[in-house]
Amino acid sequence: MPPTLVFYVSGHGFGHASRVIEVINAILARRNDVRVIARTTAPQWLFDRTVRSSGPSFARFELETDTGVAQIDSLHLDEQATVARARDFMRTFEDRATAEAAFLRQHRAALVVADTPPLGIAAARRAGVPAVALGNFTWDWIYAAYDGAGDVVDAIRPVYQQADLALRLPMHGGFDVFPQILDLPFVARRSARDPIETRRALGLPDRQPLVLVSFGGYGLEGLDLEAVSRLDGYGVLISGSRPLAELPGPVRDGRRGSLIPLDEGAMYNAGIRYEDVVRSVEAVVSKPGYGIIAECLANSTALLYTSRGRFIEYDVLAAEMPRFLRARYIDHADLFAGRWQGHLDALLAQPAPAEQPPLDGAAVAAARLLDMI
Repeated sequence: MPPTLVFYVSGHGFGHASRVIEVINAILARRNDVRVIARTTAPQWLFDRTVRSSGPSFARFELETDTGVAQIDSLHLDEQATVARARDFMRTFEDRATAEAAFLRQHRAALVVADTPPLGIAAARRAGVPAVALGNFTWDWIYAAYDGAGDVVDAIRPVYQQADLALRLPMHGGFDVFPQILDLPFVARRSARDPIETRRALGLPDRQPLVLVSFGGYGLEGLDLEAVSRLDGYGVLISGSRPLAELPGPVRDGRRGSLIPLDEGAMYNAGIRYEDVVRSVEAVVSKPGYGIIAECLANSTALLYTSRGRFIEYDVLAAEMPRFLRARYIDHADLFAGRWQGHLDALLAQPAPAEQPPLDGAAVAAARLLDMI
C-alpha cells in the first residue's frame, strides 16, 4: 500500500490551502507512489482546480480543523467571537483528536502536516505518526493578541510543542513554541503562462495597465464602483460585484468605463489559474495575507493593500513585504470611495526592490517531507 501523507489545513481564507496545494503538487511530481489526503473546510473546488493529480493519488475530506478568526467581512473581524469560537473548539479538543487518530490509523498515515491546526499534531501523536507544522504563523500567537484568550493560548501551545518539526515560511510569527525549526523559502504560486496569452484568452486589452481586485470569498461590499469605473488609464478586473448594468453610463466591449468583469468559473474552465491572472496585471488591490503577497512576489506584480482589522500577522506582513515587492498602503476611506488614481500611479512608479528571495519553498518542503516517510 502506498505511503499516505495527511494535511490538516486551516480553512481561514484561501491562503493556507493555496500554499499547501503547491507543496502537494511538488510531492506528487516527485513520487507517483504517494497518496495525499487533505482534511479541511477549504472548498473542494479550490483543490479540484489546482491540485495536479489524477486518479486516487489525492483526496479531500471535509473537517473543521480549527476556528480561525470570526470575519465580519473581508476587512473586519469580531475579536470576542473569535476567542469564544476557539474556546468552544478547545473544550471538545480531546474527543476531536481521538476521532482523528482513528482516521489516521484507518488510512495508514505515514506523516501528518498541519498548516497550522494543532488538531493535526494532537491526532498524529495519538496515532503514533510523525507530525510537522507548516506555515508562517501559529494560532496561539494570533489569539494571544486578544483580550481573554489566555486559556485558549495555554491549551494550544503544549500541542504545538509535540510536533517533530516546524517548516517555517518567511514573514512569520509565533514559532518559538516548536522544538525544531527549518526555515523555508517562499512557497508561492508562479504562473507559467505568458501574460499576453492570458489577457487574450480572457478577452482583456493587450497593453492597457490592468488592476485585479482580490478580496477572497467575502468580496468588497460597499465599494463605490462608479468612482472606480472613472479611473483614468487603467482597466480594473473585478468579480463578485453587483452587475455592471446597475451603473450609469454605456457598456462597451463588455466593460463599463475602467471596470472589467472577471468570471472566475469561466477562467478556470479555460485552464487559466489565478496566478496566471496575477501575472497578467500590473497591480493587485487586496488586504495583505501571505498568499497574495507571495503570489505578487512570484509574478512580479505590485500590491496596493489596505488594513484588515486587528490581526497581529498584518503588522509583520506590512513591515516585511516592501523588501520583496512594490507595495503601497491605501486607507479604507480612499479604498471604498474609489480614490485609487494617485495611489496606483505612485505604486507603479516605484522601482522594483533589490532583494529577490528564492521561491522554491514548495520543492524544499516536499523533499523534506518525503525524506520523513
